[in-house]
Amino acid sequence: MGGPVVLGIESSCDETGAGIVQDGKLLAHVVATSMDEHARFGGVVPEIASRAHLQSFNPVVRRALDQAGLRLGRIDAVAVTTGPGLSGALQVGLAGAKSLAYAAGVPLYGVHHLAGHVAADTLEHGPLPAPCVVLIVSGGHTSLLLVRDLVREPILHLGDTLDDAAGECFDKVARILGLPYPGGPAIDRAAREGDPRAVDFPRPLTRSGDDPYAFSFSGLKTAAARWVERHRLRGEEPSVADGAAALQEAVADVLTRKALAACRAYDVKTLVVVGGVAANSRVRALAEERCAQNGVELRVPPMTLCTDNGAMIAAVGDLLVRAGAEPAPLHVSIDPSAPLEYAALTPLPAPTGRAA
Repeated sequence: MGGPVVLGIESSCDETGAGIVQDGKLLAHVVATSMDEHARFGGVVPEIASRAHLQSFNPVVRRALDQAGLRLGRIDAVAVTTGPGLSGALQVGLAGAKSLAYAAGVPLYGVHHLAGHVAADTLEHGPLPAPCVVLIVSGGHTSLLLVRDLVREPILHLGDTLDDAAGECFDKVARILGLPYPGGPAIDRAAREGDPRAVDFPRPLTRSGDDPYAFSFSGLKTAAARWVERHRLRGEEPSVADGAAALQEAVADVLTRKALAACRAYDVKTLVVVGGVAANSRVRALAEERCAQNGVELRVPPMTLCTDNGAMIAAVGDLLVRAGAEPAPLHVSIDPSAPLEYAALTPLPAPTGRAA
C-alpha cells in the first residue's frame, strides 16, 4: 500500500508546478513556465505571472495525476507554497490547492518556498544528514542555513544577501552585456568561451571583519557595469565572454567560500546547494573542488529540481505528514515576505476589528 500520497503545488513566481511524492519517492513532476512571456520585459511581470498561473493550474495538476497514474481521490494530502513570493501568484496557487484539498477531503499544508528548495535534494539523495549546511541561491534568494531536522526543528538562518541575490546579479549584468533573459543560463553559456582571470571583479564581504555569512552582489553588478562603460567610452566593445566568465567566477568564489566557512565553523560534513543558480556549471564545479579539499560531502539536486517546482513542495508535505505535523486551517493565508524559521508556513488572516 505504501504511505500517504502528497500533491504539492508551487506558484510563487513564474513557474506553475505540481508534484506528487510518496514516502520520499517522486511519483510525478510537472512544471509550466511563463518565462517566455516575461523575457521581452527583462524580468518577471507579476500580473502576467498571475494570469499564467490561472491558465496553467488545472492542466499541470491533471498532467501530474496522469503521470503518477492516480485519481484525485487517491491523494492523501495537499501541500502548497504560502510564501514568500509574488502576492498574486501565491494567491492563485493557494486558492487552487484549497479547492483540491476540499474536493478530496484531505488536509492542507502550507509550505515555506525556501524549505521546498531544501527538501528537493531529498528526492534525489534521500534524507538530509543532521546537521547540514544549506546554500540556497536563486534569482530572489541567497541564504546560508544550518538545518537539523527540516520539519521538526527550527532552521538556523546564518546569513542572507543584503541587496541583490546572486541570480538577480546575473540577470542585471546579462542585460548590460546584451545577453537575453534569464541572465543566469546566458552568462553560463557565454562564460564557456571566456577567461575568468580577464577581469579582476571584487569579492564582496570577504575581507577580515566582514559578516562571514552575509552576501552582497549589488557592488559586483556595479563593477561589471563600470567595466563595460569604460570600454564603450573608449569606443570599444568589451569581450562578453570574458566579462561573463569573470563575473561567474566571482559569484562562485564568494558563494562557495562562505558556504565552506560555515561548514568549518559548525563542524558540518555535508553541504547542500539548492535553488536555480545551483544549476550554474561554475558554481557546481567550484563547490565540488572546495568540498573535496575540505572533506565535505556535496549534495546538489538534478537541474530539473533546482528551479521552482511542485515536487519540492510535495517533498516537504510528505515529511510533514510522516512527522505528524498539524495541517493548516482551510482559511490559511499567504505571506509574501515570510521569514524562514520552519518548513511549515501557516500564516493566519490578520485579526478583524477597528484600526488603531
